[in-house]
Amino acid sequence: MAQSAGKMAQDDGEIVVTTTAQKRFENIQNVPLAVQVVTPAQLEAQGVRNFQDLGKVAPSLTIRPAEHPVNANVSLRGVGTFAFGIGVESSVAVTVDGAALAFQARAFTDLPDVAQIEVLRGPQSTLYGKAASAGLIKIMTTQPTNDFHIKANTTVTDDNEYGANFSVSGPLNDKLGYVFSASYSNWDGNVLNVFNGKKVNGRETLNTRAKLKWKASPDVVFTLSGNYLNGNTTVGRPFIRMAPTALLRGSAGQTSAVTMPGVTVSEGNQTVSNDYDSRTKYWGAGGLLRTDINIGKLQLLGLTNYDRFRLDDYLDHDDTSSTKIKNLQIGAFKSKMFTQEIRLLSPGTDAFRYALGLYYANTQFQRPFLRGPAYSSADWYATSGSRQIAAFGQIDWEFIKSLTATVGGRAQNERVKYTFRDNIAKASFAGNASDNATTYRLGLNWQATPDVMLFGSYSTGYKGQTYDLTTGFNQSRANAGPIKPETSKDKELGIRTQFFDRHVTFNVTYFDTNYTNLQAQTIETIDGVANFRLTNVGGLNTKGLEFEVAARPIRDLTISGSATYLDATYTSFPAAPCYALQSAAAGCATLGKLTYQVLTGTRAVQSPEWKTSAAIDFAPALTETLNGVAQLSWQYQGDVYYAARDPQQFQPAFSIFNLGLGVRDHKRRWEATVFVSNLFDKQYYPSLVNSAGNWGIQPQLATQVILPRDFRRYAGIRFGVNY
Repeated sequence: MAQSAGKMAQDDGEIVVTTTAQKRFENIQNVPLAVQVVTPAQLEAQGVRNFQDLGKVAPSLTIRPAEHPVNANVSLRGVGTFAFGIGVESSVAVTVDGAALAFQARAFTDLPDVAQIEVLRGPQSTLYGKAASAGLIKIMTTQPTNDFHIKANTTVTDDNEYGANFSVSGPLNDKLGYVFSASYSNWDGNVLNVFNGKKVNGRETLNTRAKLKWKASPDVVFTLSGNYLNGNTTVGRPFIRMAPTALLRGSAGQTSAVTMPGVTVSEGNQTVSNDYDSRTKYWGAGGLLRTDINIGKLQLLGLTNYDRFRLDDYLDHDDTSSTKIKNLQIGAFKSKMFTQEIRLLSPGTDAFRYALGLYYANTQFQRPFLRGPAYSSADWYATSGSRQIAAFGQIDWEFIKSLTATVGGRAQNERVKYTFRDNIAKASFAGNASDNATTYRLGLNWQATPDVMLFGSYSTGYKGQTYDLTTGFNQSRANAGPIKPETSKDKELGIRTQFFDRHVTFNVTYFDTNYTNLQAQTIETIDGVANFRLTNVGGLNTKGLEFEVAARPIRDLTISGSATYLDATYTSFPAAPCYALQSAAAGCATLGKLTYQVLTGTRAVQSPEWKTSAAIDFAPALTETLNGVAQLSWQYQGDVYYAARDPQQFQPAFSIFNLGLGVRDHKRRWEATVFVSNLFDKQYYPSLVNSAGNWGIQPQLATQVILPRDFRRYAGIRFGVNY
């Protein structure tokens, strides 16, 4: 396997997990950071084949899907980006092989050639090119190998999902190595559109990646990689609750029975009636050049990356087959990104170690958008751009044996610009802004024994200023200028331990983070006029405990688990939008013609108090050449609101169990497994939508959902080879 692939255990039972969280390959037990490493074996055991399912194996991570991935939300420790503007930077960054993605939608696809995924929790600013105020998801893909290696997997399920992926790697000669990987997956979906008899809420994806590694000299290595992605999704958002008196847009006779014939609204509804094919189509392509140069004992690393992505979205905005009222929403997201990063690393074994870096990024977005004609008409075209230059570095000094101090910092300049053309109002706007920012990290860690390490740190985070480029952009918003940057201050204490000859690992991290000038949707008054818009709402505090445990009591048995206890609260949020149907008694106040609620002191959205993940992998020998495989996994999520206080967007606590049984070659050259996902057929909703505003002159109860892949129990077969 490639060097970047982490290991959960060695044959003698010792548990070893490697990470590159500090830009070097290190045993995670020696890294004073809140980082979780997820291996391909863990993804497979927990049934995770797509980016949006990563929250199943990383309890601090919550991913809320949407009708298309641009509107999805990724949160770490209860902090994410809840906005629809194209220029809004994400609180949680995503990198692939070290290169940042322009925006999270680019990541919402299969995970076909993953070598390792690292989830870094808390502000990340001193060791990475792209800063992130809440955390970072590092996806590392398969690297060229010194020997010929082939890996292939195929999956078929009883609900019409099928997919396959493979990677081939090896040397072309003593200086050239290669890897080529590809994957294809197709799933019809688990929602029936009774209007035309087609399945929806499905997806189809093709992924390809190729790498060429050239050892130009013993001290100079170039790795060139390219990737191409093409896919589509179908959209179906079933109604699970509907008032008997609800009328579409308050129009006489437009009941749910008339506008959605054949649909029975219920908590378990898996049908829709849409007379327009809601869907997305997307493609992306990019190239990355990695340059590794050894200068004496120093390592110079360069990352040159270019990426393009486009997603076209088509939505039946009224979500019905009404012959009287028809509203469509059509648009596109287009992005281009170029980044250049240079890092200088000192030897990782020295008592005085450092990592220094420079980063440049240029990102461009475009968004044409059209909605109508029945209601909420919109027709606009917006562009957004940013240019960022940053210098960052970190020093680790073991000034006393086993006691290491860490000092890190980052200074950056970012320029943002935009254009917005409203084709209905016949108005055009443009603007730009520039901002300088500094962030830092201070830390201390003590290696008390070879198997016990304690650490503490204080760090700051930054999310850049932006413009709210959405429907309703007008002269008042243009005059207000950009939204202020979001900043964070994070305190962490942790302990990393191993026992019984490193057969058992137990880690705990305590964190307490304050966010200032939190960027979120609210009500803002400009020139005496109140508007809904993205702005700085105030503050948020998130604190809690994160646990990770792994045990290998015998050679063939591995037990692992992780859990997060989270307390995330708005410390200042004086003017949040009311949810549909919210009454004055429930806290909805009036400001002119608009309404608002005060969320100060309220638990943050998308932040369950407890979230856990656990797995058991038992592979006893059956014969001299065969091992059995028994895998059981459990995922638990506590109560969560997807919109503050809204009972229609509340998901009660739930547990999901997955089971896999099979056989494998004792050298793991092949494996066949029969699996069942959602073993006990537990229904839950990863996203709910309060649509009451569309049903009645005065809003009437109407709630829609986006169903998860495992909304119903399903079974399948996995077969893989590994030579």
